[in-house]
Amino acid sequence: MAARKVRLLLAGMAALLIPLGAVPATASADPVSEQVRTIYYDATGAEEFQDAVDAGAAVWNEAVPSIKLEKGGEATIEIVADDGWPRAQTIELGVGTIWFGRQAVTEGHDTTRIAAHELGHILGLPDDRTGLCEDLMSGASAGPECKNPQPNAAEIAQVEENFAGTRDAASFRGTFDETPLAVG
Repeated sequence: MAARKVRLLLAGMAALLIPLGAVPATASADPVSEQVRTIYYDATGAEEFQDAVDAGAAVWNEAVPSIKLEKGGEATIEIVADDGWPRAQTIELGVGTIWFGRQAVTEGHDTTRIAAHELGHILGLPDDRTGLCEDLMSGASAGPECKNPQPNAAEIAQVEENFAGTRDAASFRGTFDETPLAVG
C-alpha cells in the first residue's frame, strides 16, 4: 500500500512538472531587451524653461520606452537658457549641452517642442529641415504655428537604433544651431 501511495505521489508531481517544462523558450524574459537606459539631465540653468524641459523629456520617455530622461542624478545633459537661438552640442550619445534660446520663444515657437527637439539631438538625431510640423527634427523650419512636440515614427525608430549599441557613442558628436536659414 505504501509503495502505491509513493507511485501516485510521484506520478502527481510529474504531472505538475510536465507543463512547466512545456513553456516555450520565448516566454522567458530577455533582460537585455528589457533594460532601460536612464539619462540624467540638469535643467537648473534653464531658468524659466525648466517646465518645458521636463515636458520635452516626458515626450521622449513616452515615445521610447528603452530610455528614460530623468532630472537630477549624475547629469550628462546640461540645459541652460540664453538670449540666442536654441542649439545643442552633443559630445556623445546621451551627453551634451542644450542652450534654450529665448529668441525662438520671442518669435512664438513652442517651448515644449523646442525642448523635445533639442533633446532629440542629444539622443542622436540631426536636424531635418523639412518644414513639416509632424517632423520634430524639422525644428524652426515648421514655423512658429507648429506646436507638435512629438517625434514621428522614423525619429523614434532612429533613437531606438541609436541606443541599441550598434554605433560608437562618440560618433554622435556634433553641434546643432537652430538659427533659421535665410530665404531668398
